[in-house]
Amino acid sequence: MATAKKAAKKSAAKKSAKKTAKKPAAKKSAAKKAAPKKTAAKKPAAKKSASKRKPNAAFMKAMTPSAVLANVIGSSPMPRTEVTKKIWDYIKKNKLQDSINRRLINADEKLRAVFGGKGKVSMFEMTKLVSNHLK
Repeated sequence: MATAKKAAKKSAAKKSAKKTAKKPAAKKSAAKKAAPKKTAAKKPAAKKSASKRKPNAAFMKAMTPSAVLANVIGSSPMPRTEVTKKIWDYIKKNKLQDSINRRLINADEKLRAVFGGKGKVSMFEMTKLVSNHLK
């Protein structure tokens, strides 16, 4: 009987050893399966960054500024994007951006004429008001 008990203990020890040995192996295989999913997620993102956006033709069309706007940016025809850049250059050069709320622009005499007599304009409203002066 003593040998039967020893055999039973050995087989129980082997089973428990196999169970503990299988658990880490299962974790490793799960980790290996997770790794290909991560690389698969990166591939579509790389494709999107490779293709550049083309600018809208309406933004690139040369527009003639009105006489009021020409006092600020110049009278030569230029695209809307360039008009916005020149206005921001003028605002920053003359320190017309509000110090507390940076989204507001404090208009001087030249910009007040462009903004329709308003003293303070938000940067989002500015583009709307400037577009009225482009032909």
